[in-house]
Amino acid sequence: MDFDYSPKTKALQQRLQQFMEDHIYPAEPAYKAELEAHTAAGQRWTPLDTIEKLKAKAQDAGLWNLFLPVDSAAVAGVEGGGLTNQEYAPLAEIMGRVVWASEVFNCSAPDTGNMETIARYGSDEHRQRWLQPLLAGKIRSAFAMTEPRVASSDATNIETRIERQGDEYVINGLKWWISGAGDPRCAIYITMGKSDPEAPKHSQQSMILVPADTPGIKIIRPLTVMGYDDAPHGHMEMSFENVRVPASNILLGEGRGFEIAQGRLGPGRIHHCMRLIGQAERALEFMCKRASSRVAFGKTVAQQTVTQERIAEARCKIDMARLLTLKAAWMMDVAGNKAARTEIAMIKVVAPSMACQVIDWAMQVHGGGGMSDDFPLAYGYANARTLRFADGPDEVHRNAIAKWELGKWGTYGRDASVPITRGA
Repeated sequence: MDFDYSPKTKALQQRLQQFMEDHIYPAEPAYKAELEAHTAAGQRWTPLDTIEKLKAKAQDAGLWNLFLPVDSAAVAGVEGGGLTNQEYAPLAEIMGRVVWASEVFNCSAPDTGNMETIARYGSDEHRQRWLQPLLAGKIRSAFAMTEPRVASSDATNIETRIERQGDEYVINGLKWWISGAGDPRCAIYITMGKSDPEAPKHSQQSMILVPADTPGIKIIRPLTVMGYDDAPHGHMEMSFENVRVPASNILLGEGRGFEIAQGRLGPGRIHHCMRLIGQAERALEFMCKRASSRVAFGKTVAQQTVTQERIAEARCKIDMARLLTLKAAWMMDVAGNKAARTEIAMIKVVAPSMACQVIDWAMQVHGGGGMSDDFPLAYGYANARTLRFADGPDEVHRNAIAKWELGKWGTYGRDASVPITRGA
């Protein structure tokens, strides 16, 4: 593995870092103020002008759809990043330094995974109707997979039914943690459910495109993440009651849901982990600055041995997580997602836990301020803690890693299944 970034990536890093310095960081107070104003006016689920204005600047700067791989861009017939996973990963880290910044570049979840899914597995009609406006930033999307009545860490448990009736599919079920469903611009749901409960275990599920304005869809409530509702994006509980869509809306065909999920989640996990590394890196910066400026018991907090130990440990943890994530991205590029399955599972265990620990240490150095929204740490911690569930809980990935490791010695089969779990 070559540890150096490609010239293309280095150039984009420089441009992206400059954009963050010029536009994103200075906009953080305006973002917060606008969100508070919307809340006071009872318009919490209204898109923020702060982000919309920055989107136009990002497009003008040529920093738009950077996530889009070469193959997906070619299928979509648009210009994208044209980057490998390894090339895009350090850019995701830069964007991740501010939780909401990825949306400015049209590189935020769940839209990125949904766009790649439609590009790879949708028909020409699907790509024309949904992918093109998503790539243009004109609409948003959601991925409806997780359910409240079953343990969705095992996606074979999913109960939502997708039943063929003539030229239509009828969908019935209850979903929750549907990220992006609260955004009024959300126009399409990629929905996973059982089309044949009698089929082999991993052939029961299908994915289907469901327009958000289809009769029978009901948003029940927004869910909070450690007190944050993430408006106007949101994570919703919602129901599908006799929702009818054309049979042509099925992706790839019945029984292909797990196949699609596997293709969707690999790159998404790289993106999430690198964004978390960006959050942790910025938290460490906040930690060092705060520790150097505060005096306790006759010396700066930075001079306290416990603080120095935590700063050193944070530096080690961040760099280790970054290297492991870059290795996973490199393996995906050179050998494919299946060959990189162990590394992908490992980063999903390592990166969120690392980010939670580093941000927690940074909050501790900030004292009471670290618990408030005067700094981005508390919200960043809530976001990092969520990623220990999203795209698969830690326990599922650890089990898979252990089975693959034991498989080397014949204890388990070498073909232990890749965890397909909730995707953000």
